[in-house]
Amino acid sequence: MPARRTPLTSAALALLAVGALAGCGGHGDGTAADGKPPTAAANVSPDGGHAQAERLPQRLPGVGPRTTARIPADAQQVVLVTGHDEHSPHSTAVLYQRTADGWQAGASWPAHNALDGWTTDHYEGDLHSPEGVFTLTDAGGLLANPGTKLPYTHSYGFTATGAGFEGEPLAGAFNYVVAINYNHVPGTSPLSTERPMGASRGGGIWIHVDHGGPTHGCVSLTQDHMKELLRALDPARHPVIVMGDVSWLAQ
Repeated sequence: MPARRTPLTSAALALLAVGALAGCGGHGDGTAADGKPPTAAANVSPDGGHAQAERLPQRLPGVGPRTTARIPADAQQVVLVTGHDEHSPHSTAVLYQRTADGWQAGASWPAHNALDGWTTDHYEGDLHSPEGVFTLTDAGGLLANPGTKLPYTHSYGFTATGAGFEGEPLAGAFNYVVAINYNHVPGTSPLSTERPMGASRGGGIWIHVDHGGPTHGCVSLTQDHMKELLRALDPARHPVIVMGDVSWLAQ
């Protein structure tokens, strides 16, 4: 198994729930100071409205300062992919939207990454997903555009054949894809073979439809979640993906 190498480009995901703010008063036995059972107090803001039950995080949950510093200042959408372990092919993806109050999390989606986990120095055929922060500018698929605002290449070039690492059929894996701009020229089709860092550094790293097993380097989601993601991504909000194992993201 290849050793983790020194990062060339970095990124960052872990998913931590933000706890609701709570307070309590009275005696520890559940009675108020006057001996009567306590009554529930409404969470009311000074202007008479109900206060927000949860405060939105100002930094992406589970993402440390070094990784955060790599996220472009204009990025208003972040797909955070958190690998369960450095050597695991299992991960979790969440789409975050930047708002005036902080980062608003979407649904949590199960995902696969590469068979042997993650690396900061990806090479062709190493069976690791590259850790880093990468822009998301181009999409495509074997099926017609499901409604994304990203430039979309509809082509039979996305036909997938053969079987995965666990014997699962790969048919349909590229029904929908989003190019991850690792060694990919932004503004070109996901099918482009141009590799700015050279062919030895790999390429064709996508978010694509899950086929039920580990990938060669991509991130995969169920087809329904891929459609949700494609419809949500907006080039005007400068989407990026922050991806890596949980310990790397926390740096």
